[in-house]
Amino acid sequence: MKEGPDIAQIAALIGDPARANILTALMSGKALTATELAFEAGVTAQTASAHLAKLTDGGLVAARKSGRHKYFNLVSDEVAGVLEALMGLAAGAGHLRKRTGPKDSAMRKARVCYNHLAGDMGVQMYRSMVAEGLLEPSDESLILTKAGHAFVSELGIDLDALPTSKAPLCRECLDWSARFSHLAGQLGRAILSRFIALNWAKREENSRVVTFTPDGEKAFLSLFPMTERSIAEL
Repeated sequence: MKEGPDIAQIAALIGDPARANILTALMSGKALTATELAFEAGVTAQTASAHLAKLTDGGLVAARKSGRHKYFNLVSDEVAGVLEALMGLAAGAGHLRKRTGPKDSAMRKARVCYNHLAGDMGVQMYRSMVAEGLLEPSDESLILTKAGHAFVSELGIDLDALPTSKAPLCRECLDWSARFSHLAGQLGRAILSRFIALNWAKREENSRVVTFTPDGEKAFLSLFPMTERSIAEL
């Protein structure tokens, strides 16, 4: 096919192991320096800079300067969504990283997926919201229902005050570890931010892990119970 989007070019950018590691590191949602990304990729700073130039030219990564340092981040939620989908595909096909450690179970329980909650707790939140009629999946979109608007308002989220963004309010995102959907989009970002503001959860430093306090987890389970109905309907 000689016309249309060139997916081969994007696939080549993502497919290099070092660049894949760089992109995965940026899934934390944090802006990182070339030195930090070189460590994540297991390459020299010079090699990392070359990879970052390709990713920037390819429209996957953006750079910004702050003082003497240059920081890199993913260009958009769309890029993050593609990466998470590829992680899910790789996990389902059995292509998993060999490195294991004590944070593996924590990553699977709760982690950041770019800017929203993923892992078992992220999936539970999504499934509970659908089962309780707060979210309504359709063929083309994910709708926050009238009951859902009331729910998020009671949680302390002002939807009208959310930052202007091209991202949809609600979006499904395939969770690579649980192999079910979790909630992304502006609402997914706002809910995770609210959990952190309420001191229910915190981001672990230099990690994608999200740790809930005992009281925070209790409050979470009260808001998003995993009932037989939610399991049966989803």
